[in-house]
Amino acid sequence: MILTDTHTHLYSEAFDEDRDAMIQRALDAGIERFFIPAIDSTYTQAMLELEKAYPKNVFLMTGLHPTHVKENYKEELKHIEELLTRRSFYAIGEIGIDLYWDKTFLKQQQEAFKYQIQLAKKYKLPIVIHCRDAFDEVFEVLESEKGEDLFGIFHCFTGTLEQAKRAISYNMKLGIGGVVTFKNGKIDTFLNEIPLTEIVLETDAPYLAPTPYRGKRNESLYLTEVAGKLVDIYNTSLKEIVTITTNNSKEVFGV
Repeated sequence: MILTDTHTHLYSEAFDEDRDAMIQRALDAGIERFFIPAIDSTYTQAMLELEKAYPKNVFLMTGLHPTHVKENYKEELKHIEELLTRRSFYAIGEIGIDLYWDKTFLKQQQEAFKYQIQLAKKYKLPIVIHCRDAFDEVFEVLESEKGEDLFGIFHCFTGTLEQAKRAISYNMKLGIGGVVTFKNGKIDTFLNEIPLTEIVLETDAPYLAPTPYRGKRNESLYLTEVAGKLVDIYNTSLKEIVTITTNNSKEVFGV
């Protein structure tokens, strides 16, 4: 059984001391596919080096994270465009809107989100959405861009059942990670009402470690905890969870 971590920041400074060992732990557990979201241009080189070290396992995205949309966001978007002309990527992400930390750049976040969706359409790529305290704002942009050429993953989904169904209506799979194991995570109370065909697994490592590692550094190995929780929620076998969610990831990323 091959597990797919559809969202993991393996290039993060949090792994500088033991990156290879951490990746090997995941590989040993059958987690063989790692999809790597971008943050901004300062991480591009580290992402390329990671891909070079693990060419069969690492699949790169490009994009500008909403919390990194600042005064220079147009320069960052230009960097993304230049990268897309030079080489292929598997998605545009992570992109979206985040109003948890700062609302100062909301207008710019909306503009960058919409622009990057249009880039994804141009290159026929999926998008990977980051949404925090911004469901209405994200849905507003998705509504304006909806169509057969809009598809991807709603990363780290933490909304309601209604919001889950709306996200799916825009051709988005739900990225399910450590939050599903939290006692106060809430999504575990309705997730079984969402077909498994609409779900992919992720860790968002080094963030949001699942129970029993909550509060510690997350790593891709802990995807097994997320998969185990879905076994309970869907009352099915681990093999079915792994097979369906990995097939879903292949459908989204085309690999």
